[in-house]
Amino acid sequence: MPYIVDFKNVSTVGLESSPVAEAAAGLRANEARYYKNKYDHEFTVSPADELPDVVDRVSRILKEERDIVIESRPLEATSFQVEDLQMAYVFYESGLSINVMYSTGEGKRAVGFKLSDGMDVPEELESKFKFARQKSKLAGTIRGSYFVIKGEY
Repeated sequence: MPYIVDFKNVSTVGLESSPVAEAAAGLRANEARYYKNKYDHEFTVSPADELPDVVDRVSRILKEERDIVIESRPLEATSFQVEDLQMAYVFYESGLSINVMYSTGEGKRAVGFKLSDGMDVPEELESKFKFARQKSKLAGTIRGSYFVIKGEY
């Protein structure tokens, strides 16, 4: 069942099985606030098993672009379009958030990784990326990294 993420009253709904559920909920709320403020978009997530096409697309891009397979179980996913950007998000049990930003025109195409406060860098990403730190009132310290998508998806 879809859930509109409330960034004013942060909830762990859908993320309860994560060992960093509170921080992951803050990270998800941080994303919701960004899309509401920048695009007036309601950030809505669904259980990952209800959106297997979104999870599969993100997994395929990771595998084909960088030979990355995420070991953690996907908990939630969403897909939406704002302006000319097709966005896909998967939130994992470990506290990892992955987003795929794919311009429908000639613009940006990238995969972004965000780590919830308190989680370790996943082994499958540790040797491949450096993570920058960012402070967030909702999520504490977020560590993030990204790569540019070269293929067509």
